[in-house]
Amino acid sequence: MIDEVFALHASGTWELVPLPAGKSTVGCRWIYAVKVDPDGQVDRLKALLVAKGYNQIFGLDYSDTFSLVAKLDIKNAFLHGDLEEEVYMEQPPGFVA
Repeated sequence: MIDEVFALHASGTWELVPLPAGKSTVGCRWIYAVKVDPDGQVDRLKALLVAKGYNQIFGLDYSDTFSLVAKLDIKNAFLHGDLEEEVYMEQPPGFVA
């Protein structure tokens, strides 16, 4: 989790700001995976921080899509693109400033 938060911070994925009045946040959670080598031995443990898009509200933000997703099995990968929308996400569990 520390590696993931460090990589997100280093890539400028977000900046910590106060939540403006009238705005809501998208939650987030950790997803864990165990990566194994061809022999079935544990190669590494991986943590991914994902947004809780399923908390969107029909009629408010239900049809909004904020990011693309790619399935890559490398240490860290980020799709480069700028969002036009303002998206406010809660701080990652265990890493609240």
